[in-house]
Amino acid sequence: MYPAGARGRRAGRPNAAWSLRLQRRYNHLVEFRDFARASDERLDLLTGALLIARDAYPALDLDAQVARIEELAQPLAARKLHALPPTVQARVMSDYLYVVCGFHGARDDYYDPRNSFLNNVLERRTGIPISLAVVYIEVARRLGVDALGVGFPGHFLIRLGSRGRGPDALLNEPVMVDPFASGRLLDSSALAELLRRAKVRTPLSADMLEPAKNRHILARMLMNLRGIYAARADWPRLLLTLDRLIDLMPDLTSELYERGRLYERLGAPGAALADYQRYLALDPSGAEAGEARQRAARLTASSAAARN
Repeated sequence: MYPAGARGRRAGRPNAAWSLRLQRRYNHLVEFRDFARASDERLDLLTGALLIARDAYPALDLDAQVARIEELAQPLAARKLHALPPTVQARVMSDYLYVVCGFHGARDDYYDPRNSFLNNVLERRTGIPISLAVVYIEVARRLGVDALGVGFPGHFLIRLGSRGRGPDALLNEPVMVDPFASGRLLDSSALAELLRRAKVRTPLSADMLEPAKNRHILARMLMNLRGIYAARADWPRLLLTLDRLIDLMPDLTSELYERGRLYERLGAPGAALADYQRYLALDPSGAEAGEARQRAARLTASSAAARN
């Protein structure tokens, strides 16, 4: 994920100082659209979350924010958490991040967009489930702890540990952590209760606890912001958020349709028409296909009339 040409001066593995300079150069040069084109395997969660924040804070120093994560992890480095069972890892991590460091869920101002921007979450020590999960995951990874995000219905979670085989399999069974509730561990009853609160009628199943790809985690962060900006009628920020979503997930046809309508609202009929046409090419029988055709036909007719 380094920019083209950013390689060591000699063939082979660059030294640490050179690697740091390359990473800093990358952090300053990377654009979200280029970042989003990377394969799922190369899509870095922390970089993506910081690029989302940089849309709101154009002067944001990504290196400084990465350093804050490194500083958070440092006090636990000597604990050798990677060698402990997931249950113990979770208790140590949760006690440190939520009790010692003071991270907590934003219950009073849940829909404040700052709760979705990682720099604000690190500064204010408050966030929503998914942004707190990113902090938890990134700190855990620096300690050698296997931490993954889980797109649980209605409430983002963290999974520590991976299913294995052998005599220690039960000891190392994965555990689920709620990043919004002070990192508490969740058993099957607590997970079922989360489903009930989210008004999900489907019973708890193993697939609900599968790790999410970084691309999907970042898309979920953007979808949270989309809802906030739409509710506030903040059209410029909503447009940028839709741009990011479409860059990240090009086949999200509903977002194409939504952006087309927003372009119309903002007085950009050409851009709106392009989105409607792209939507219809991708999903000609989609839920909004009928209305998209009508809108596309009207814009085409208006454009033709203006030329005559």
